[in-house]
Parts: sequence; structure tokens; C-alpha cells
Amino acid sequence: MSRTSDPFADADAVLEQASGIACNWVRRLAEQPVSKRLGPAEMAGLLAEPLPEHGSDASDVIQAWLDRAGDGIVASPGPRFFGFVNGGSTPAALAGDWLASAIDQNAGFWLSSPAAAQTELVVLDWLKSLFHLPADWHGAVTSGATMSNLVGLAAARQWVGSQLGFDPALDGLAGHPPIPVISSTEIHASARKALGTLGIGRASVQEVAAPGGAIDLDELRATLGRLDGPAIVVANAGEVNTGAFDALDNVAEICRAHKPGVWLHVDGAFGLFAAASPRFRPLVTGIELADSVAADGHKWLNVPYDSGFAFVRDVDMLRAAFNAIGPYIAPSADTGWDPASHVPEMSRRFRALPAWCALKAYGRDGYRDLVERCCANAGSFGDWVESTSGIELLAPVPLNIVCFRVVAPDLSEAELDELNAEVTAVIQRDGRAFVTGTSWRGQYAIRAAFDNWATTQADVEILQQAVLDARNRVLQETPRR
Repeated sequence: MSRTSDPFADADAVLEQASGIACNWVRRLAEQPVSKRLGPAEMAGLLAEPLPEHGSDASDVIQAWLDRAGDGIVASPGPRFFGFVNGGSTPAALAGDWLASAIDQNAGFWLSSPAAAQTELVVLDWLKSLFHLPADWHGAVTSGATMSNLVGLAAARQWVGSQLGFDPALDGLAGHPPIPVISSTEIHASARKALGTLGIGRASVQEVAAPGGAIDLDELRATLGRLDGPAIVVANAGEVNTGAFDALDNVAEICRAHKPGVWLHVDGAFGLFAAASPRFRPLVTGIELADSVAADGHKWLNVPYDSGFAFVRDVDMLRAAFNAIGPYIAPSADTGWDPASHVPEMSRRFRALPAWCALKAYGRDGYRDLVERCCANAGSFGDWVESTSGIELLAPVPLNIVCFRVVAPDLSEAELDELNAEVTAVIQRDGRAFVTGTSWRGQYAIRAAFDNWATTQADVEILQQAVLDARNRVLQETPRR
């Protein structure tokens, strides 16, 4: 650390070095291998060392890390990363993220950064407009859909408690009736994680069948009918394996018919972005009837990790869940909104700035085009899967996820599962493209998600060839009985 009279004397050189390295890496995203799939022992061998007794020149340490750890970097912002449901980072969003780090604002309270708090309010208004959500809803920028689910479900917990005569955030859940939660078998792990964190319990979910990925409405109605008190229903706007959507308008109608009351929470991690396109907006018909909605920003908004959004109809329930007052953070008459009243964190990174830059740079038209282009890429790949011998489509492609597997004659289901797991690993190590494996209807499946702003049809064709090459290689190299 600097001992000179000017503590920032070296900042220009260090930041210039870092900028050069970062720009070079981004410039090579379209050409470099997506992944080498290194294991824990390999990474430990590259990076493990004792804490240095003496420091190094700050201008050298970033390059030193990159030289050692570079083979373990996954080029997930690049155009040929089709794993999980990851977006990339548009230039405007990346620039905003760099500036957010440089100005280093605590976005928890108005007083700690009026610029951050007001920017977040603008971003939330812009997103509600983009998604056609009610303008009077409240919300916050979060670290991702996991935290967004927690925010929405925390408000839901408060509402159920208020119906039962207690305050969960104040009183806790001990000694009070369990809070029923109903969702489909396809509820995302992040929603279960949120339920566990909130004390409601991961095992509290009453699962309803979801043939084809969407919740069975008759079974949902019957399950709610067996309850004599208020409940939480978690619906999916984009099931993670296939992209299937629950019929949100019908789900909302069923919830409203339950007289003790239902809080409807929608996990729209990536599917909420269907609302940005007139072509795909019907998939989220009824989203405005929900009580809370969770979404990701580092998926289809294409901003850097980490970013998400939570929207809640009843701001009183949101504040009851998270507001915290202390003598040194008490608001005064001349300050504005404190974001910490809407989220678990009190100290927060200025995540709204990359989102503001992205939305300002590309606008409504830009995101409509992005969604439609990504869905066209998914449709193109899905059509190729259906028309290609040795590969089969496991589910329809309603939006941007293609769920498929490779097949071969005379193999048992267990052998096909093994084949597909090996093909997935080979694709990941190959470096031309990246996909992830999953389980769908009891079968090992491969899924490719299309939500990167830079992906072209040429990248889709590279993925196609990588899948074929991996299938052929595994079948040739692995003895089969």
C-alpha cells in the first residue's frame, strides 16, 4: 500500500494495465476456447501458495494472476457459451460496471449515495415498463434471481403471517402454524433455497405435477382446495430445463378463488424477458396478476454478474420483511428512498449502474430485438436437432432453451444416460462451445440456452458440429456391450 503523500499516485498506471488486459480478453471472446474444464487438483496446482510476506508491484499482480489462472477461466460472456442460462455483457453494461467499481458507492442508503438510490429507482421504473408490470409496484435491484426469489418470498411470508395474526420478521415462525407453499415439481432450486433461508423450509413445498414442464391446473386447484388457510403459490415463467411456462393467468384465477387468500410469486428468472417482445409476450399473460416477481439481470439483460430484480405489489409487506433502523442510519426528512429497506443487505454494490447503462444504450427496441434474435437461434438449433440422425429433441422449444440428447441403437436407458453425460463433458473440454447436462423425465439430457447478445447463426453452427463430433468421438472410444 502506498506510503507516499499522494495515495493515488500509482492509480493511473495500475488501472491502465488492468484496462489493457481486460480489453484484450474481451476482444478475444469470440475466438478463445470457451472452457478447458479443469478439475480442482489442476486449479490448486496453478494457484495455491502461502500468503506472501512481501507485496508485489500492483501493476504486475493482475497479469500474474491471469498467467496462472487463465486456463480455468470459462468464457461465459462469449457467444458460444450455452450453459445454464447465462447472458453476456454488452459493452455499455460492462462500461457501467467498471465505473461502478471505480466510484465504489454503497447503494444501501440514500445518504450514502443519492446517485445510486435514484438510479436504482429509474432502473426499476424502466424495467416495469419493459416487462409491462404495474407502474405502482415496488422493488429493488438484487444479486440475481436467487436473491430476488428470497425478496419476493420474504414479502409473501410477511403477508401470510399478517393473515394469521403474527409478524414473521419480528416474532419468528416458532409456535405459529406452518406456512403452506404450493408449486410444481419443476420449482427451481433457488426458490427452495430461499424457503429454507426464510425458515419456511425447503421440504414445505407441496408439489403439483407438471406434465411437459407446466403446472397441472386441475391438480393445483385441488391442492389449494384442501387448505383452509392462506398459502403461497410459486409459479414458473420459464422452467429451467425446457423453458416451459405455467399458464399464469389461469394460475392467478385459481389463486384468487381461494377465499383464505394466496400470495402468488412468479419465478421469472429469464422468462420474464418474453414480455419485451410482442411475439413472445403471450407466454407471460397474467404476470401483472402476481403479488411478486423475481428475475435475473445477468441473463437476458446481458449485464455483468451479479444482477437481478425483485418486484412486489405490496410495499408494506416488503418493508416489514427487511426494514432495519439504527441511530446512525435513521432516515431524516431531507433524504429519499433507502434501498436497504427492500432487500436483506444493508451494504450493497451499485448494481443499478450497469443496468442503467444497458437500458439507456439499447432501449426497448434493442431488448425486443435481442430476445427475438436469441429465440430465433434456439429455434434454429431445435430444428437442427429434430432433423439430425442420432440426436433427439426431448421437449418443445417455446422460448430460448433447447433440451435434447444424443442416441445410438441398441443401448439401454442407463447406457444412453452414460453416453450423454460423457458427450456433455467432451463438449465442455473441447472448447468450441459449452453446454450443461440435466435430468428430464428420468433421462440424462443436454440443454443449450440462447441468451447472449453476441451469438450469431455461425456460432449456432459451431455448436451443432461440436455436438456431432462429441457424439461420434464418445461412441468410437467407449466400448459398448
